[in-house]
Amino acid sequence: MHSPHPTVPPLSVVIGAGGTGGHIYPGLALADALRRAVPGALVTFVGTERGLEGRLIPEAGYRLHTVDMIPFDPSLGARRYLLPAALLKSGAQCRTILREQRAQVAVGMGGYPSAPVIVGARMAGLPSVIHESNAVPGRANRFAAHLTDRITLAFEESRQHLAGGRRADTVGMPVAARLAALDRSGLRAEARRRLGLPAAARVLLVNGGSLGAARLTAAAVGLAALWQDRTDVHLLIKTGPAALDDARQELVASGGSAVATAVPYLDHMDLAYAAADLVVCRAGSATVAELATTRTPAVLVPYPHAPGDHQTHNARVLTDVGAGVLLPDAATDTPRLAASVGGLLWDDDRLRAMAAAADPGTHAQADDLLAAHVLRLAGHPAPGTPTAPTPIAPTPTATASETLA
Repeated sequence: MHSPHPTVPPLSVVIGAGGTGGHIYPGLALADALRRAVPGALVTFVGTERGLEGRLIPEAGYRLHTVDMIPFDPSLGARRYLLPAALLKSGAQCRTILREQRAQVAVGMGGYPSAPVIVGARMAGLPSVIHESNAVPGRANRFAAHLTDRITLAFEESRQHLAGGRRADTVGMPVAARLAALDRSGLRAEARRRLGLPAAARVLLVNGGSLGAARLTAAAVGLAALWQDRTDVHLLIKTGPAALDDARQELVASGGSAVATAVPYLDHMDLAYAAADLVVCRAGSATVAELATTRTPAVLVPYPHAPGDHQTHNARVLTDVGAGVLLPDAATDTPRLAASVGGLLWDDDRLRAMAAAADPGTHAQADDLLAAHVLRLAGHPAPGTPTAPTPIAPTPTATASETLA
C-alpha cells in the first residue's frame, strides 16, 4: 500500500543566497557540507531572477526557487518605499516554499535575496540562522538579525554591528573544499599548464570579483601594454563577461596581449591562486577568506561604494597583519598599479612574509561548523560533524511587521 504522503527526507534545509558570488559560493559550500553530513538531505535555494544564482546554483546541482524581492538599496529612490511590501510578499512566498519543502531549518547567507527566507521562516514558525560574511554587515542581515536569535559570523569584527551580535558565533567563511586543502606550490606547475600560462614567468592575477571590476580591468590592461616587451611576467585578468570583448580588443590594439590573458570567469579558483605569485583584487568577504585560507599575497582594492565601506574593513583583516597591501580605488590607475606591484612581484622575501602572515582561521572548517549549527536546529546531529560552539540561547525577537514598522 502506498503512503498518501511523499517520502520525507532525513533533513530538509532551505538556503537564501543570491546576488553575487560572495553570498552564493559560501551557500553552496554549506549545502555540500550538509549533504556530506546527512546523505540524502534535501537542500534547496531561494534567490531572485536578477543575480548570479540563476546560473551558479543549478550548475552546482541544486534547485533554485525565485521570489519577488528588490534590493535594500537607497539608490532606488522612491522605489525604496516599496521595500516593506516587497519583503512581506517575498516572505510569504518563502513561507510557501518552506512548507512545500518540509523544511526543518532556514538559512540566510546575506544579500537581499536571503532576507525573505528569514521572514518566511518567522511566518512559518521555523528555526533559522543567518551567516554574516562581511566585517561590516550588510543591510539585509542587519534587518534579519532582528528576526532570528541565531547568528554566525565570518569575521569577529562584525559582531558589534548586529542586533544580538554579542551572542553570535564566529565560524569563519565557508570556502570550497579544494581551496581549503590547496597546496599552492605543489599545484603551481599543473595550474599554469592548465590555464595556459608560462611556466617560468611571474604571474599577476587581477580578479575583479564575480562580475569583474572596470577600474581593475582598465588598470591591468594598461599595465599589460606597459610591460608588453617583458618576458618575465604574465597577467591573468578576470574581466567578467560584460567587459571581456573590449578588454581583449584593447589588449590586441595596445600590444598587451603579448603578456596578458583575459578571461570572463575563473571557475577553478584553486588553479588561479596556485598559478599566481600575487593577486590584485576587490575585497569581498569570500575573496578575503580565500586569500587567507590559501595564504596568497594580495594587493586589495576595496569597492568604494560598498555599504558601510565594508570592503575596506574586510581588506584590513589581511592588511593589518601584513598579509596584504591596501590600494584605494581612486588611486588604481596604470602608473600607480605598476608602482604597487612592480617591486613586490619580484620580491620573494616579501611575498613569503605576506603568505606567512595570513591567518587561515576557521575558514577551511567553516562549512562544517555552520552545518553543525543547522543540524542542531533541525534536531539532527550527524556523526563526524566537528565540535561546534555551544548552542545560542534564544532571546525575544521582533516580528517581521514590527521590524518593518
